[in-house]
Amino acid sequence: MNRANHSVVSEFVFLGLSNSWEIQLLLFCFSCLFYMSSMMGNLLIVVTVISDSYLHSPMYFLLANLSIIDMIFCSIGAPKMICDLFRKQKVISFGGCLAQIFFSHAVGGTEIVLLIAMAFDRYVAICKPLYYLTIMSPRLCILILVVAWTIGVIHSLAQLAFVVNLPFCGPNVVDSFYCDIPRLIKLACTDTYKLEFIVTANSGFISLGAFFLLILSYIFILVTVQKHSSGSSKALSTLSAHVIVVVLFFGPLIFFYMWPSPSTHLDKFLAMFDAVLTPLLNPIIYTFRNREMKMAIRRVLNQVIGFRKKSLNGFI
Repeated sequence: MNRANHSVVSEFVFLGLSNSWEIQLLLFCFSCLFYMSSMMGNLLIVVTVISDSYLHSPMYFLLANLSIIDMIFCSIGAPKMICDLFRKQKVISFGGCLAQIFFSHAVGGTEIVLLIAMAFDRYVAICKPLYYLTIMSPRLCILILVVAWTIGVIHSLAQLAFVVNLPFCGPNVVDSFYCDIPRLIKLACTDTYKLEFIVTANSGFISLGAFFLLILSYIFILVTVQKHSSGSSKALSTLSAHVIVVVLFFGPLIFFYMWPSPSTHLDKFLAMFDAVLTPLLNPIIYTFRNREMKMAIRRVLNQVIGFRKKSLNGFI
């Protein structure tokens, strides 16, 4: 059935984060700072990995792609949230709402697969070091990336199929600052109990299953590391960074889709945390806990400074 035949809602209205001008100003400053820092931090990782030949390895290839995904994810909802803070009418078109849902789930699904691939990369590097470069070949890395995006898009299209044909015949107020399926299906003019269960099974159980799979994988790798004294401190530092990123990524996702009746304030806080803070924490965690990355960033910055000095001397 065509959506126009059974839906009269052409836009949705966001209630936003707060009605207090002082809180809105604080949120504006906070969001702008963390959004810009997130974009710059992740971009720095991508540029460093591309520019520094010492980082041309499978682990850093996957890390650079994680940073690209974080930049995309951060830009799906954060810019509109920032622009809407001081607007009285926070509206989004039906098509814009569907676009937010599609891109957030596509990027989120891709990141889940990429985090699993990064866990596999660490397993091979630590448990089968002699075969690492053979197993984690450039061809396999590209294949992982293609499979990750394919799975992400397929998952997103499956999620979108739940919403696109729902009848929206009146209520259009969303108590949030962005569009997502759990809140949107509650506005449909039909019984959505079964649909809510399907959404929970599709996104909630996938997130929960992937989270436990990753945690168990890292526990196994950590046990293996403990049995080998050589290089264990470096491996532990790298693994701990991976585990922190996994917990920060999956924590809000599991809450959104598995919690039966979430608190609105907690839900909004976690959504904002997931939108602007988690993408910033990833480069911080991987940079400050990784000696090779810190040294590579210094080399890249020194090259940039040296290039600028030569350029200035050329003009004089």
